[in-house]
Amino acid sequence: MMRTLRHLSLWMLLAGTLLAWQSAMARELPDFTELVEEAAPGVVNISTTRMVESRNPFQGFGSEEIPEIFRHFFGDRFPMPPGQAPGRPQERQSLGSGFIISNDGYIMTNAHVVDGADEILVRLNDRRELAAELVGSDERTDVAVLKVDASDLPTLRLGDSDDLRVGEWVAAIGSPFGFDHSVTAGIVSAIDRTLPRDAYVPFIQTDVAINPGNSGGPLFNLDGEVVGINSQIFTRSGGFMGLSFAIPINVAMDVADQLRDGGEVRRGWLGVMIQPVSRDLAESFGMDEPRGALIADLDPEGPAAEGGLQAGDVILAVDGARVHDSSTLPRLIGRTAPGSDVELELMRDGERRTLELTLGDWPDSGSAAAGESRDSQQARLGISVVELDATERERLGIEGGVRIAEVDPTGAAAAAGLQPGDILVSIDHRAVTSASQLVSLVSELPADRAVPVRLYRDGRSLFVALRLAGD
Repeated sequence: MMRTLRHLSLWMLLAGTLLAWQSAMARELPDFTELVEEAAPGVVNISTTRMVESRNPFQGFGSEEIPEIFRHFFGDRFPMPPGQAPGRPQERQSLGSGFIISNDGYIMTNAHVVDGADEILVRLNDRRELAAELVGSDERTDVAVLKVDASDLPTLRLGDSDDLRVGEWVAAIGSPFGFDHSVTAGIVSAIDRTLPRDAYVPFIQTDVAINPGNSGGPLFNLDGEVVGINSQIFTRSGGFMGLSFAIPINVAMDVADQLRDGGEVRRGWLGVMIQPVSRDLAESFGMDEPRGALIADLDPEGPAAEGGLQAGDVILAVDGARVHDSSTLPRLIGRTAPGSDVELELMRDGERRTLELTLGDWPDSGSAAAGESRDSQQARLGISVVELDATERERLGIEGGVRIAEVDPTGAAAAAGLQPGDILVSIDHRAVTSASQLVSLVSELPADRAVPVRLYRDGRSLFVALRLAGD
């Protein structure tokens, strides 16, 4: 009997200890209720409408590509869906999120949320619906500013995204799939992420559940401050898979201020084409570690050439800010105002040097001068390239072509099977004559349609099919 009582007491002690531990753990988990109550009034739902021309769903298909059952019933004349006629305008609607940044009606969201919109409607937390005007948008950072005719609106407090640390708790409020003011939470998984096509944004990576409709909504820290704008997810299914990306609020507000003040965004321009520094290259340059941005080529009339930079220089720092890799340089230069003097720390001929020069204004055109880096120029493909020398071209018997230096594993080029070392000769039946000319070719490629790419690999010529995802 006494043994039974002792066993019972021991189990009760263990159970009490377990309950106390669970209670302590629960107390340490963050509580978002006050954050949501305070912040929800400043978050808005954004719906857009744009008119598009109706088209036959089989337009563009060859007869051999159309399923036999359709050709059996309709022959070569395929009907339009009910209520539609070729060329007749048709409404397309989309949903997104946003948040109020000033009480006189300025709202921030993603550029892709309002891209091409003919009408923009903002629904507030109190269920008011207001027509919005697009003040301006910046495709490179995916930031847009809207204005509604209202006053005394609730605003959100902005934080400092530079203070974010990996592992801290964050929360998002938005309208996934149209469900207004849905709240999700998670942690910061990584910072300063570079994504294909987004060389100017050091993304915040989180595991906060983000889905279609969340785009443009705020990302909060535990103090209820906005630290980012939810922008993208990495997915193979179309839904959330544990990886979401937000634009740091410091980057977004710099863009928003310029859009409000002048309706456009100006960026510093160096006029160089760069590539990553591999371990072997670092050793050959006398560097103790592979870092910085290697200048592969310069615009002869750009600020870098006029300021004394040379091909082969490795830029290590800009105004004291360390250039960790080639993707860092475009961000540091792009966020600096044109006309500013910057001090560059670089490696040349095995020696460290400093050089001061004045930045130019980012060209508006898609010319060679507009390319700040290999990573940004070919971002749609997810590759970086270097020029071929005359000897290589003569050996292969080609007049142009560029060599692929790096392939982003998540980009369209990797999906098509392109590899580092491949020599890109033509895209969509158009010859690639130089790295700079590749910029304009890539900008004209269609989305969601395969195009042929001719390349040389191990001395052999072959074709691969490349398909770019739609925006």
